[in-house]
Amino acid sequence: MNANTPKCACSCNCDSGPAALVYPCSGAADTGEIADRAARRLDAENAAWMSCLAGVSARASGLMANAAAAPRLLAIDGCPLDCAKKTLELAGFTNVQHIRVTDLGFKKGKTPATDETIRQVAAAAATLLKN
Repeated sequence: MNANTPKCACSCNCDSGPAALVYPCSGAADTGEIADRAARRLDAENAAWMSCLAGVSARASGLMANAAAAPRLLAIDGCPLDCAKKTLELAGFTNVQHIRVTDLGFKKGKTPATDETIRQVAAAAATLLKN
């Protein structure tokens, strides 16, 4: 975020660091777990900041302001229901990039959330953010 970007209402030091917020679906299926853990990995690697999709659904003012101020938003969905992407769009956000775990060849209900699958999804997301 740049110098004109307002600081977020949280304590995440949003005045420096990645220029994207990442929102995983965090669904109940294995692919939702992979989406969640890939977002956490992107955050840990400082490739993007993970933010709260439930807070966007609830229209929590601080989280909405953070999303509005972010130059880019990334939704990571586990399956074709695209709940994360749709949630952000229903909240009015148009600068949403999107990646879907099942589009990367992983099967819902048949893909354990291993370090390798999480790494592959995080790497695909990081590549999308670089373009």
